[in-house]
Amino acid sequence: MTLSIYGIAQSRTFRTLWMAQELGLAYEHVRVGFADGGVKQESFLAINPNGRIPAIKDGDFTLWESLAINLYLAKRYGRGLYPTAIEEEAKTWQWSFWGMSEVEPSLTTWAYNTIILPPEQRDAAKAAEALKALATPLAVLEKSLAGRDYLLGGAFTVADLNLASIMFRVRGFDLAGQAKVKGWLERCYARPAALAAIKLRG
Repeated sequence: MTLSIYGIAQSRTFRTLWMAQELGLAYEHVRVGFADGGVKQESFLAINPNGRIPAIKDGDFTLWESLAINLYLAKRYGRGLYPTAIEEEAKTWQWSFWGMSEVEPSLTTWAYNTIILPPEQRDAAKAAEALKALATPLAVLEKSLAGRDYLLGGAFTVADLNLASIMFRVRGFDLAGQAKVKGWLERCYARPAALAAIKLRG
């Protein structure tokens, strides 16, 4: 069975590339992006009709949405990244969806208005407001990491990968007041698979 990962590493596809690296999977990286119009091509829309990346094709099975893809890959191919207890499985879903709903929107707004958009299109007020909004979820995460190295305890899992990949740009923040979050991010991003995925970003 051949795994194909569609997207570019500078997008949410980074999350799936990191997961594939963690699992040691052989895969084909099909570079489909927005700037080149690749996501609008009929061949790609047949895989993801939403015209979004990433998407995967695992044999005859297709799937889109980065966090769903990672949960699928971790559960299918194992290597200890997917929890066996139903309670820990539920916590994995919790942290994955929490990252998407509580962290990603504000972080994306901040990134667009500080890094992504051309300088003349950036709104400093929006960036400041988004950064302020991130204080609440960072406080929740800081408290949740008390007494543990990773989200589910002592071992790195797909829960950590999903949330840490969402928080890629948080690594550049001043986290002096969130020492546990800082340490957790450092542990996640020190992993060989994370470093390999970062290199793909160019």
